Amino acid sequence: MTDTAYLLGIDLGTSSVTAVLETAAGTIVAAATAEYPLLHPQPGFTEQEPEQWWTAIGAAVRQVVDAASHPAIAAIGLSGQMHGTVLLDSQQRTVAPAVIWPDQRSQRQVAAITAAFGAETLYRTAGSPVSTGFQAATIRWFQDEAPARWEQVRMVLVPKDYVRWRLTGEFATDPSDGAGTLLFDEARRNWSQPMLDLLHLDRDLLPPVQPSSKVAGQLTREAAAALGLAAGVPVITGAADTACSALGAGAVDTDRLLVTISTGGQLVQPVDTVTVDLRGRIHTFCSALEPGPGQAGWYQMGAILSAGLALRWLRDQVLGWQDAGAYDRMNAAADAVAPGAEGLLFLPYLVGERTPHMDPTARSVFYGLTLRHGQGALVRAVMEGVTFACYDAYSVLRELGATAERIVLAGGGARSPVWRQIMADTFGVAVEPLETTEQSALGAVLLAGAGIGLFDLASTACAWARYGPATVPDPGRHALYQERFAAFRGVYQRNRGWFESK
Repeated sequence: MTDTAYLLGIDLGTSSVTAVLETAAGTIVAAATAEYPLLHPQPGFTEQEPEQWWTAIGAAVRQVVDAASHPAIAAIGLSGQMHGTVLLDSQQRTVAPAVIWPDQRSQRQVAAITAAFGAETLYRTAGSPVSTGFQAATIRWFQDEAPARWEQVRMVLVPKDYVRWRLTGEFATDPSDGAGTLLFDEARRNWSQPMLDLLHLDRDLLPPVQPSSKVAGQLTREAAAALGLAAGVPVITGAADTACSALGAGAVDTDRLLVTISTGGQLVQPVDTVTVDLRGRIHTFCSALEPGPGQAGWYQMGAILSAGLALRWLRDQVLGWQDAGAYDRMNAAADAVAPGAEGLLFLPYLVGERTPHMDPTARSVFYGLTLRHGQGALVRAVMEGVTFACYDAYSVLRELGATAERIVLAGGGARSPVWRQIMADTFGVAVEPLETTEQSALGAVLLAGAGIGLFDLASTACAWARYGPATVPDPGRHALYQERFAAFRGVYQRNRGWFESK
């Protein structure tokens, strides 16, 4: 095969699927998306119908294939939303709608699993605290609350692995998605027998684990007809969307930190050993790379809940700017205000907070607000507050040994020069905005090419990622932001008891 071979990446997201067609040289030929709904049959429930995933995948793939005049596809790679649960019966029919990661029904089961296994033992084994929406908690919920349905179950899959089964008829998972179930032994990169014993879960109900870049099967005739492709195309095992996003961003080295500013904020730090936080403030998951020299086989992830969400709240609820140029005006207003936002601090805890506080009671605060603070100060304070929250999350990664030499900034925040400068000045390292789009689907494409031997996965991920000009930190502003960050932390600590009491 040559650089003109075509590779198809499919990313099953939370609300839509993205299909990307690229050449083996990394040139995007076509891309398409198709949406599907989130279902909320009861308060706290979040479900989806797998058949709607399949319909959307068919629509998106047919669109990119039509746009490229039906080229021969060399391989298909997969990426998908993490943590969710698809249950199949003996006839390989779904027992219930898929329960996906935002689902909140299993709070009692989360507490029971953590108490039974022991929090520190759980963190050491699975690399993370268990949360609602994670497969381990969802399985226990079905066992406790829907035993008749659970009795029918013969296979448990995460969303991406359900899609691959529809494509190939083969059951499998990979370490990155296996890790996100919280049924996994991170160090062994396979199912944890103590966790399975705790849940009275038969090993035969879970798919075999294999590398993310391994060929998992070939496209069946039935699946080929649904997608408008030829039967027999190799389908690669694939990886979780966060792991694929890191590949697509070129964040495969331990000296590179991926920060995503979208609705929430994520920090992904590649690591070459299993290093967990025994206080449960971050997640440590397997990456899409196999461990080895120069291969970061795991990543640590911190998450904040309100990033772009906080800026959108300010736009809609406070400023009332609804025109198409609202964000440009907000950037200009923030840029006109000096670093430090005229003494104004903002805690971006609009919906509680995860890393590092794991505090659902945390609430937002504008601290130091006076008559002199105008719109620009408010906008800048929100941008700085979100950045401080990211830096607070990074403090946990740093405790565990992270020493990022540069930041790859992705998401909507990467398009703001003001936000990039605030990020560089706060962290004290250069920030490179990611210009690559649809990086999770691109990660799936990379796995497709590596899986059939067209290129090396890690080096090609670095070569394909595209960045804008680096934003360099200013030492004086870095010193100022260190002081402001200490004040930011202090506001939360002084008000934590009040938050909890309300």
